[in-house]
Amino acid sequence: MKKIAVVALGGNAILPPDSKGDIHSQFANTRKSLVSVLHFIKKDYNIVITHGNGPQAGDEILRNELARHIIPELPLGVIDAATGGWMGYMIQQSLHNILVRNNIERDVVTIPTQVLVDENDPMWNKPTKPIGRCLNEKEAKELIEDNIPVIEYSKGCYRRVVPSPHPKGIVEKKIIKMLVENGVIVIAVGGGGIPVYLTEENTLEGLDAVIDKDLSSSVLALEIGADILVILTGVPSVYINYNKPDMKKIERMTSSEARKLLKEGHFPPGSMGPKILAACEFVENGGKEVLITSLDVIEEALEYREGTRIYPDV
Repeated sequence: MKKIAVVALGGNAILPPDSKGDIHSQFANTRKSLVSVLHFIKKDYNIVITHGNGPQAGDEILRNELARHIIPELPLGVIDAATGGWMGYMIQQSLHNILVRNNIERDVVTIPTQVLVDENDPMWNKPTKPIGRCLNEKEAKELIEDNIPVIEYSKGCYRRVVPSPHPKGIVEKKIIKMLVENGVIVIAVGGGGIPVYLTEENTLEGLDAVIDKDLSSSVLALEIGADILVILTGVPSVYINYNKPDMKKIERMTSSEARKLLKEGHFPPGSMGPKILAACEFVENGGKEVLITSLDVIEEALEYREGTRIYPDV
């Protein structure tokens, strides 16, 4: 049986901070980012693609607010499902066309994915997940006055934050695993998935949050028996003392080494922190390895010439 790779694309790979954000730009960015999938096919992997939706979900919330006097607003959980659907379509079509142009016969399918969370997770009362575009100080103050949580994401850039409970399981894991093992490229846990919880009657109910896509990807990778979790981000490798004179690249580390650096504050919660946590959870619970790198150097990273790899403790 072929090895399985879960490849996590960031929402910013499709809608970069400096992008206009129109659908034509998003399709163009998607096509560019998905060329990386060809490298996994050449390495004979079966593939699941996951993706973020932070910028897109923020835009949908803004559309809701602007139109709320005309049509009813949609809750955040439904926005997760909506963005997962149309972004999945965009990724699915773009990848299909890339495969056709390269004479590769592989089916591609999108599965809107429900992700189990704890309805009593303490993160419900601590909104931390940044969504939407950068706001200026004036816009941020207006949201704060309306009791909408906002953080300073970077200097001069403010973003909304929403609850982000920890993922516990993937509802559609069996069908995803079956499809992947049969060579279908599956797009799943879009935007981190749709948060749901189990009732006392064992039925599902939705909740309003945005789950971190790297943490959901880690859970999915474990539940389908993936050999590697690949987290694609904006930098070619993981660094300590990032953007400082003594910045140092990390080529490989164990989960305990990664957790130590995380505790020391090298990986901020709004950027590299969740990726390191997702990596640790994967290799600590049976996963073999995690690769963190950027789209630009994925070919070199798969040849062990770039990127950062995280392994279980021996």
